Amino acid sequence: MLDLKQIRENPDRLKKALISRAATFDVDSFLKMEAETRKAQQQLEEIRHQKRVASDEIGRLKREGKPVDGQLDRLKEVSAQEDALSARVSETEDQVRRQLLLIPNIPHASVPVGPAANNQIVRSWGEPKRFAFQPRSHMELAEILRVIDFQRAAKISGSNFVLFTGPGARLQRGLINFMLDLHTARHGYTEFAPPYLVNRATMTGTGQLPKFEEDMYRVQDDLFLIPTAEVPVTNLHAGEILEGDSLPRYYTAYTACFRREAGSYGKETKGMTRVHQFDKVELVKFATPENSYAELESLTANAEKVLQLLELPYRVVVLASGDLGFASAKTYDLEAFSPGTGNWLEVSSCSNFEDFQARRANIRFRDPQTKKPRFVHTLNGSGVALARTIIALLENHQEQDGSVRIPKALQPYLDGLTRLTPP
Repeated sequence: MLDLKQIRENPDRLKKALISRAATFDVDSFLKMEAETRKAQQQLEEIRHQKRVASDEIGRLKREGKPVDGQLDRLKEVSAQEDALSARVSETEDQVRRQLLLIPNIPHASVPVGPAANNQIVRSWGEPKRFAFQPRSHMELAEILRVIDFQRAAKISGSNFVLFTGPGARLQRGLINFMLDLHTARHGYTEFAPPYLVNRATMTGTGQLPKFEEDMYRVQDDLFLIPTAEVPVTNLHAGEILEGDSLPRYYTAYTACFRREAGSYGKETKGMTRVHQFDKVELVKFATPENSYAELESLTANAEKVLQLLELPYRVVVLASGDLGFASAKTYDLEAFSPGTGNWLEVSSCSNFEDFQARRANIRFRDPQTKKPRFVHTLNGSGVALARTIIALLENHQEQDGSVRIPKALQPYLDGLTRLTPP
């Protein structure tokens, strides 16, 4: 959520940002509604002042033994005006807040302007492997190795779900533990194991609601299956004031993630490229505004380390303004190479939301110098997402006989297993 005062004082900045995002929002109508709300609030305060004056006058007259009939009639009239205006103010305040929740974040000045075609490759690591044979897709390898059963997943849940089997399930578990150990032991993150169901306020705090409610899985009691661990972990400090000396804070969590929107129909939705449920190790940071962009760089480096240890060629892409997520001010995507398709697959997004989420969730810190509360900056990134990472791992480390080499860093998490082999 943006600072309402800043929108009021500099509406052109927001209008320019909306154009760069190719987003539509009527800023002028919003500001007109907000101005009318403030005017009604002032009128309500004046009426309440009149009511206090009338009440004091009645008290004085009663003490003096004088009649108060006229003053009682006036008090009743003012009270009725107060009730009507209070209801109106409450309604318009709610409208202003609902509209405010629909405005996307303003891109950082360093973000390229324009659509996804303007995304920029910042750096790359490793070279896509040249095979002496035609590399197989992860779907072919999954069938040969019997590590994933797409047919039975579809039978029990429907399309765009995955069932890991035998060594595949073992690989999934090993990857999760490998990433959690890396981020906690080497990168200094504190591990959490949050609930997979969260309430509406929590989903609103990180920006999923109200705009993207149709893309979420909503269940009974107005609870939602989490689309990422970012949601519960960021909201751990909702409504709190943190001590400034405790920042930055680094949190990590493994969760399953659930998303109804699995992309457009077609070839790219086959296998594990786009699924409704997937596993992910998430990285979340709480930082001061002065240091948040340095923290974004280190968070991205933490996610990159996973891909380096898994020996996967990847590139880092800074997203253009038109390709940014709703709540993000700046995002780096990590894309691993898929030999089976010849494409680059997004396996991690690392973002700085500045104070956008903190305003929605009311997460602040006490400035050590001024002792006054300020909104924190929140950041998060996938460290990393498993489905596409497993695609890249299977396809990049495949051998001609259909076996797949296990990277050295991952072998201890698979009891020393050095390769997956066809049964």
